Amino acid sequence: MLDPNLLRQNPEELARRLKVTRDYDLDAAQIEQLEIERKRIQMRTQELQSLRNTRSKAIGQAKAKGEDVSLLMAEVAGFGEELKTSEVELERVRGEIDSIALGIPNLPDDSVPVGEDEAKNEIRHYWHPTNGKKLPNDAGTEDPPVKFDFAVKDHVELGARNGWLDGDTAAKLSGARFTVLRGQLARLHRALAQFMLDLHTEEHGYQETNVPLLVNAESMRGTGQLPKFKEDLFTTRLVPDGLQGGQPWFDVVNEAKKLDEKTLQNSSGIQHAVDPTWVLGRPELEPYNKALAALLDLNEGKYLIPTSEVPLTNIVRNEIVDGSAMPLRMTAHSMCFRAEAGSHGRDTRGMIRQHQFEKVELVSIARPEQSDAEHERMTRCAEVVLEKLQLPYRRILLCSGDMGFAATKTYDLEVWLPSQDTYREISSCSNCGDFQARRMQARWRNPATGKPELVHTLNGSGVAVGRALIAVMENYQNADGTIGVPAVLRPYMGGIDRIA
Repeated sequence: MLDPNLLRQNPEELARRLKVTRDYDLDAAQIEQLEIERKRIQMRTQELQSLRNTRSKAIGQAKAKGEDVSLLMAEVAGFGEELKTSEVELERVRGEIDSIALGIPNLPDDSVPVGEDEAKNEIRHYWHPTNGKKLPNDAGTEDPPVKFDFAVKDHVELGARNGWLDGDTAAKLSGARFTVLRGQLARLHRALAQFMLDLHTEEHGYQETNVPLLVNAESMRGTGQLPKFKEDLFTTRLVPDGLQGGQPWFDVVNEAKKLDEKTLQNSSGIQHAVDPTWVLGRPELEPYNKALAALLDLNEGKYLIPTSEVPLTNIVRNEIVDGSAMPLRMTAHSMCFRAEAGSHGRDTRGMIRQHQFEKVELVSIARPEQSDAEHERMTRCAEVVLEKLQLPYRRILLCSGDMGFAATKTYDLEVWLPSQDTYREISSCSNCGDFQARRMQARWRNPATGKPELVHTLNGSGVAVGRALIAVMENYQNADGTIGVPAVLRPYMGGIDRIA
């Protein structure tokens, strides 16, 4: 979330910047009108609070003198009713402003090139196992970085030869965009993840962290997946024992029906409850608080994580982080789940774009003055993975229109895929500045001021395991269909140098 002062002080200038850099249309006039309304209601609310307090004090003094206080009490009651209405209205206007603010993307860093799409992205450098690092102007991009003296196969053909990669069985089990891995290929996939975790924890100083795959909506809001990207998420409603068709739920329903018959449409199941929150705090339902709490949690739902960035970053939500301990560096290997809404027809073959995949994620929590250097460091950590695997890649600085919603600056790493004769994304490393921290209220105490200030959050792939497997398969393929095992993975593969 952007600094609210940007919205309040000069919404027209903010709207201009967002249009130029993000092609985002912000209704500045609507923001200005809501701010005028908010200020008016807030001033009246504060005035009513002051009047009520003054009159309440006068009532106490009048009572002490034995005077009649009926008129004063009637006046206070009137203030109370108006105050209640004013507070509700203030909350409504604030909610409208917050709803708009939650949908506004982060502003790009000044170093980010302005552009609508990937055509304006900037190649920073290439890396090849033989030639090392090269700048774009001397990279020799006319020729492919890896040459074969036989017809190359893609990862699907290589995997299908031995039944290692099976999309048909996965489709039977789960539908499209899932894969079953078997045998040595499944082991190679596991070896990649273990190698990455060992590298990042033992050499790069990240703390290994095991995180939940299911998170609540507040966590998704904190990192920016909600509300904007809800259609890209998998959501699930977990039914606690004893609720769906169980006695505790029906006890709640029956007691609630006694209080207000109109509140419930049907008592046959949870899905028919209009809104169970209305019974909270009623003494008649105190015995059923546990069932109600579970029901409310159920209605909120849980989300399968699109990446472990979400739980890792939210570890510091509503926390004040020790400034001397930053940057906090965490890594996690996890399953990731994405609905891939809007990507119909793209990369449907094989493992390029899946509903379920695995990644080794890198997350840093940094002080503001550390975040630029931390971003470069994180991206370098991801590059080392590819260099140790001896895979050709290039680093790309994304333009403003190609960056993710929460990012202020992003580097992509693209690995060479011989079957496609091109580079494909395998890692994305982003500095989000204080954008996520403001949504999460993640802060640190600045010793210079003694006051809490927002941290900066960064995240990156270190790297995507499935895409790394694809790159190894294709770059290490042999004419006989066997696949070489990179030297750094052989200790994880029982010492073998190829799979066949």
